[in-house]
Formats: sequence, C-alpha cells, structure tokens
Amino acid sequence: MENRRDEKASSLRWKILRSALLSHPTPSNYEDQSQMIIKRISRRTTHGFNFIPCQLIDDERDGSDSSTRDARFCYTLPIPHAPQLFLTQRVDNRADLSDFEKCNRYNVDNTGLVCNWPSEDVLAFYCLSHANIFRSKKVIELGSGYGLAGFVIAAATEASEVVISDGNPQVVDYTQRNIEANSGSFGDTIVKAMMFHWNQEDVSNVADKFDVIIASDCTFFKDFHRGLARVVKHLLSKTGSSEAIFLSPKRGNSLDLFLEVAKENGMHFTVTENYDKEVWKRHEGFLNEDRDSWPNYEKGHSYPLLIRITL
Repeated sequence: MENRRDEKASSLRWKILRSALLSHPTPSNYEDQSQMIIKRISRRTTHGFNFIPCQLIDDERDGSDSSTRDARFCYTLPIPHAPQLFLTQRVDNRADLSDFEKCNRYNVDNTGLVCNWPSEDVLAFYCLSHANIFRSKKVIELGSGYGLAGFVIAAATEASEVVISDGNPQVVDYTQRNIEANSGSFGDTIVKAMMFHWNQEDVSNVADKFDVIIASDCTFFKDFHRGLARVVKHLLSKTGSSEAIFLSPKRGNSLDLFLEVAKENGMHFTVTENYDKEVWKRHEGFLNEDRDSWPNYEKGHSYPLLIRITL
C-alpha cells in the first residue's frame, strides 16, 4: 500500500489511459481500481480546505428533466450573524461537447464550471478574515469561476461594490443567477456579474476604478499570463491606492513565470507562504496526520501562496 501511495501521479494517469484503451480489461475489480486511482490523482477534490462549510440542499437532477446538470449548495459563513449563501453549480462528472465548443469559441478553459476549487475556498476565508480591506471599497474578482470569494465579500465585508468576472459565458450565467438568488444578503453592496476575458483588446467595459482586485488559482495557464498581467496593470493604474490579492499554488513553474511577466510590466509583488495560522495548520495536517482525508494533496499543486501586487 505504501508503494502504491508513493507512485507518481503521472504514472497513475498513464495507467488509467492504458486501461481505457484496452479492448478487454481483464481484472474484475478494474472499475474499483480506476476509481481509487482517480481519487488519488484528480485535482478536483471533494474535500478541500473546507473553511466555508458547504452542504448540498437541492439536487435538480432528481427532477423529471434528466438533462439538468445543476444542484444548489448552501455555504455557511463562519462568523456570527452572517447570511447563508445559496449557489447553483454544475455537479455532473462529465463534460459536454458543447462545453468544449464554447471554450474554443471564447478561448477559455472549462475549469470554472467544474467545482469551487480549494484556492477559492481559502481566498474566501482570507477575505472574510480581513474584511477591513474591503469595507467601503470597489472590488473585482478575476477568473472567478463560481465566485465564492466575491459572494463572501459582498455578503460580509460592507464593500461598496463587487464585480464577479470570468471569461467563460456559461460561468457568467451561473454568477448572474446566483446574484439574483442571493440579492437579499448583500445589504447596500452593489453586486454585478461581468463577462471579462483577459486577452480581449478592448477593456473599456472595465472602466470603473477598483480599489481591490482578487483572484484565485489564475496563473496556471501560461498562455494567459501576458493578458492577465496587462489587465491587472490596467486596473491598478486607475487609482493610486489599489492592489491585487492573488492566492495561487506554485503549480510547477507557472506562478514564477507569471510573476516574471508582472515584473516586466512594471508591477511590484510580495509572496507570502505562511499568511494565516489556520490555513497553515490545515496545510500541515494534509501533509502529515490528516493525509488520508486528502490523499492527492501536494504542496506545490494544492497549497495557495498569498501574492500581493501593486504598481
């Protein structure tokens, strides 16, 4: 068992592909073995850091419409008197051809539809723990996916405005639906969904001045580094006191390469590894005594570093 635990993820992925290509898989427990391997190497974790507790409350797939792929989740913010957030998300374990067609058409990836990723959960917790950063400020989340951090800021920090943006139109549709469903939880905070692709030449649709930019796990795709850096610089240049707060794992050399591009664009940044005692405690647990609860946890791929970017 220990040897299997130490087997490289790349080797396990090839093992799944080899088995899938065989016309006659021989082991009777082939399916069980495949599922066990997938759980170990998949980056779509069902555990995560779990700072913002989440509960499935309504699986729309149970209805008569078999084509429905959505479910509603209740997120409970871990502070007194905070409202609950009800977010509709995609929950099936497959991708449609239409998903990839839209990705090709809009030059985006499909990861925002898959789930709320662990870095987004940590970003939401960090924003909740540092609510004073956002109070009375205008905030934009880039590459939001389902935008948990943006929704948390809108519901619990007294920000003046929160824009939750993504380049995938399907993701933006979910965001708009979830804004409408939670409108009573935002108080006086204005909350908007926005279609915003980092590589678009015309950024006039982001004409507002934002005090804070947030993003999680947005530096993985190297093809988007220059576009993302250009957008961040454009947004930061609109006001002298603004900053970008990123939470991103190293993901090989992808984060380092993005920071090089940011530096080339005249931006300054700091990278902090241990920025919150609770986040660090859970990180160390996943590496040690709590290993079995997140068996595919790897520091470089799973643990988000705190990056603060200014001009």
